[in-house]
Amino acid sequence: MKIAVIGNGNIGSGLANVLGNAGHDVEAFGRDADIAAAVAPAEVIILATPYGAAAGLAEQADFSGKVVVDLSNPVTADFSGLQVGFDTSAAEETASLLKGASVVKAFNTIFAQHYASGLKLGGVPLQTFIATDDDAARSTVVALASDIGLEPVDAGPLRNARYLEPLGFLNIQFGYALGKGTEIAPRLQAA
Repeated sequence: MKIAVIGNGNIGSGLANVLGNAGHDVEAFGRDADIAAAVAPAEVIILATPYGAAAGLAEQADFSGKVVVDLSNPVTADFSGLQVGFDTSAAEETASLLKGASVVKAFNTIFAQHYASGLKLGGVPLQTFIATDDDAARSTVVALASDIGLEPVDAGPLRNARYLEPLGFLNIQFGYALGKGTEIAPRLQAA
């Protein structure tokens, strides 16, 4: 699959690397990239950018007909809370900006370090929670998550990103503010 990762920081580069190792045609693009040229040939665009970047991206390229994966957590600059929540989410805001795109919330609860260490804890695959209103886009992202060794969990419609983003923020709080480190990840455990 042809994938463009917009954002080549730790998370974007890590995700691009594991997707490439899984056999996908993937490239990570930084701030100075020609976004229109990056988006045009891609089937899937992964936004490994801070919350708020989608507005600028919408002005630079046509995302219609694309599967767009938003993995942002809309944390405040001082990491003390979230910028949006309860009645919207970063993913829903992104969907409203990228007209005609099928937006999917996924990968937002996985620390960058996991991409280099095998996406497992204690030999158990990490989970990624996938929320979207488009069933075909969900199937695409489920397949990508499985290809890189994650356990995909259907998290329902895109509006459920309102709950996934606080979960991502809680993971950040546990990892950094509460000193648990980055070798952690949330998991839905069934009996």
